[in-house]
Amino acid sequence: MYFFSALALTLNEMEEGVSLTDSRRRPDQRLMEAGRWDEANTEKQRLEEKQRAARRRREAEATEAQEEGREFEAYQPLWFHKQTDHITGEANFVYKGGYWEAKDSEDWSVCPDIF
Repeated sequence: MYFFSALALTLNEMEEGVSLTDSRRRPDQRLMEAGRWDEANTEKQRLEEKQRAARRRREAEATEAQEEGREFEAYQPLWFHKQTDHITGEANFVYKGGYWEAKDSEDWSVCPDIF
């Protein structure tokens, strides 16, 4: 399919119990795989605008907090934290825990609504 290798095809297969933010749940991707190109494009545009709106809200909250002299906690990924590699000096994202526990308990309440 679409000149993907067998490995590439299996990487995107759905799996039970994955996070609500797992990229395999992307509705635009599912539509594309079903050959519904126009709907997939419309859905992708909706998702991108939703992401832009969330970012604008975070930026507005940060600006407001700064103007009021309050501290503002910047966006932090759920499952990773940024760390500088002591050898290369480059920034890396390192798993900080929590995903497998949430998967075991099937509790994804900490996940944002990204789709």
